[in-house]
Amino acid sequence: MQRIYSAVLKQHLEKNHQMAFLSGPRQVGKTTISIQIANAVEHSKSLNWDITKDRALILGSVEGVIDGLPIDALMETQPLLIFDEIHKYDEWKNYLKGFIDQYKAKLDIIVTGSAKLNVVRRGGDSLMGRYFLYRIHPVSVRELLSTKLVENEISPPKKITDEQFDALVNFGGFPEPFTKQDKHFYNQWQSLRQEQMLKEDIFTGEKIQNLSQLQVLAELLKHQVGGQVRFSELAKKVRVADTTIRRWMTILETYYYCFSIKPYTKNVARSLIKEPKIFLWDWSVVPNQGAKVENFIASHLLKAVQYWTDLGFGHYDLFYLRDKDKHEVDFLITKDNKPWILIEVKSSAQEKLSKNLLYFQEQIKASHVFQLAFDMPYVDIDCFIATAPVIVSARTFLSQLI
Repeated sequence: MQRIYSAVLKQHLEKNHQMAFLSGPRQVGKTTISIQIANAVEHSKSLNWDITKDRALILGSVEGVIDGLPIDALMETQPLLIFDEIHKYDEWKNYLKGFIDQYKAKLDIIVTGSAKLNVVRRGGDSLMGRYFLYRIHPVSVRELLSTKLVENEISPPKKITDEQFDALVNFGGFPEPFTKQDKHFYNQWQSLRQEQMLKEDIFTGEKIQNLSQLQVLAELLKHQVGGQVRFSELAKKVRVADTTIRRWMTILETYYYCFSIKPYTKNVARSLIKEPKIFLWDWSVVPNQGAKVENFIASHLLKAVQYWTDLGFGHYDLFYLRDKDKHEVDFLITKDNKPWILIEVKSSAQEKLSKNLLYFQEQIKASHVFQLAFDMPYVDIDCFIATAPVIVSARTFLSQLI
């Protein structure tokens, strides 16, 4: 399956000398994307920390790692070296720092990982300036329609068929189950993926002692989607301390099981400050249809803001709006720290324009204000020509993102 991230990586290798970090959930396609790039260059080598002989090479001499790559030859494209899951090595950051400092003029380097690469930017980053991070997301509406690089954040609308749209909602955006669209395979794949994530990645990597209780938390979160996280309530249900729930939630986010969205507070009267809303990376497992719809939209919005940020369009972020008087709007996208797109999600096109959209728009003055109707057919009109709050087709709107 062709992904837009292949074009992103190709462009990166042509323009930049920094390492390319591909970070994202298990089985989202990181390895496949890097292999596609490797197949397009004359000389490449891939090392996977999970493979014993590759791990021995990494822990051995640098000469053994680069053996077979013509690093001193004058060529149109540099040799490519791929490190897969190297974040499982305790000294991985120092290892890569030494490697890129020695060979950045002779090698292109791609690093992939299903965790921790996304937190490398926090304090004490020894790799600062040596890599660009690309966060890989599941397939989205726009990516099904086009995998070409975009020059602007917003693209012209493009029609998605009802069959494609329904399959994306029901089978999720992870490439393998979406491509197969077989319910039996989907169920088997889901069970295996969750078991690998919880038992192999988290249980081993984070030394969690109470795996069964962590599994309970993961299951409970499926029923919390779109709601504000009440840590004390979850602690009572799982029967662990409040601090433990907070730590486990951070771990589940680190390993791409879920993500949280914080409330936007700037220029919002009586705004909430602390409570995040929770969503899953795989919207297809959300049992409640209304919550699944909201998660589907949230995932598309998160993909868009992270893609735009990673590709250098500017700094984008995703929030929700809620005040102490219980006025609420589902999502706000900010662009360079200013309100840009205000979004309310509704299942039906028959629902009236939300008064809360108008209420918050008066306060924050977002450039665009949309109510997305999930059941509304595709409309071949650019949503972003609207200058006032408007109800639009979710299919049309999502086709204009990433």
